[in-house]
Amino acid sequence: MRSGVEMETERVLLENYDKYYRLAYSYMKSEQDALDVVQESAYKAIRDCGQVKEQRYIGTWLYRIVVNTALDALRRRGREVALEEWQENSWQPSYAGLELWEILDRLDEKERTVVVLRYFHDLKLEDIAGILGENVNTVKARLYRTLKKMRMELEPEAVGRR
Repeated sequence: MRSGVEMETERVLLENYDKYYRLAYSYMKSEQDALDVVQESAYKAIRDCGQVKEQRYIGTWLYRIVVNTALDALRRRGREVALEEWQENSWQPSYAGLELWEILDRLDEKERTVVVLRYFHDLKLEDIAGILGENVNTVKARLYRTLKKMRMELEPEAVGRR
């Protein structure tokens, strides 16, 4: 017989599948690789859901699994997907231009994760801190430093005049 945590984990996975896919895709830049990450993440979540102490944290816990699984896959692969390959085979969200994606690709893992979770997945800083296992103030400082860095790349002339 399945426990309440198993059933809740399954429900959250199914309800948020598209979000997890988009998050995985933001790292993997390939439809098949993103699907593999989500599938592996779902397996890990179902396998390890007994470790979750409070059901209300299942959503945050699942985001953390997807982020870590994607980062592990990138490390295993040992290389970044070439921009040309990504452009040819990719799905690009309608709200982001290529220039923004190029800048996101140049960020380190922690910077990119904070920006993607905050602005592409609309998560609160407290939730992001939980996903990353960090202090909220650390996440907030990283977000603001990263946004400033991105703004300088997007608008170098405007920043220089200020």
